[in-house]
Amino acid sequence: MEQALYEKLGGAEAIEKVVDYFYNELVLKDESVNQYFKDTDMDKQIRHQAKFISFALGGPNQYSGKSMAKAHEGMNLQPEHFNAIVQHLHDALAHFGVSETDIDTALTKVGSLRDDILHK
Repeated sequence: MEQALYEKLGGAEAIEKVVDYFYNELVLKDESVNQYFKDTDMDKQIRHQAKFISFALGGPNQYSGKSMAKAHEGMNLQPEHFNAIVQHLHDALAHFGVSETDIDTALTKVGSLRDDILHK
């Protein structure tokens, strides 16, 4: 059986580091998207996102948040916002030495959520 990407990347601890870097070093410094997080409890957001990404990559289902459509309701996110976030996720994974093949696999999973996130 193929090893889950979750395990291949190093499990919960590794994913938490990627998510922390993703937000604190990339997303929150990007003026094209950081306004969406100005009133967000970032510690909670990072924990929540790490659980979501862990599950999306084949880890245990600890995600108990809203659906993607519900979580992004009223934000009216456009393709350029989604693309910026995807690029930041790519860069965060690459920063931690994840192979391009595994990054592509992860981003394909994220891309499948596009319609649930945009224009809500």
